Order: sequence, then C-alpha cells, then structure tokens
Amino acid sequence: MERTIEGIKDDPIWNPPAKVFSYLYKGKVVYYIPQRCCDIPSILMDGECNIICSPDGGISGTGDGKCPDFFTSRSNEKLIWEDLRM
Repeated sequence: MERTIEGIKDDPIWNPPAKVFSYLYKGKVVYYIPQRCCDIPSILMDGECNIICSPDGGISGTGDGKCPDFFTSRSNEKLIWEDLRM
C-alpha cells in the first residue's frame, strides 16, 4: 500500500483530496480508494494491492459491477492515509 500511496503523492492533488481506507470484506482486509472526480472509478484492492473491483464511480456511477455488495458488506472502517497537501 505504501507504493500506491507514494504514486498518489506523485500526482497533482486530487479534487477531492485522496484518501485510503481499510475495511474487512468477505473476511479479509481490503483497501478502498474513493473516486476522485467525475467519471473516474474508485478502486478496491486486496491485502497484496491487487485490484479487486471498482465499487463505485465511473461513467455509470456504480463502478464495474464486480463487487456490488461492498458497501453493504464491509466493516471495520479505518482511515489509513489522507492527502493533506494544499
């Protein structure tokens, strides 16, 4: 996850600023990066930082449809990192 965060830091500041959350989902720790703007989808990654799905965002606003139960099934939210650059 550190490499992913460092990659975000190399980008211009997102609007809204980037955040990374961890959750328990289907018995495993996952990392969620909310959509950053307009038609850009969110990203859900497993503990190895492999992309699982895009729960929301994108052109339809509903992600890629590969994990439609994420928002109702997730638990144990923790804010892992927030981009505080101005």
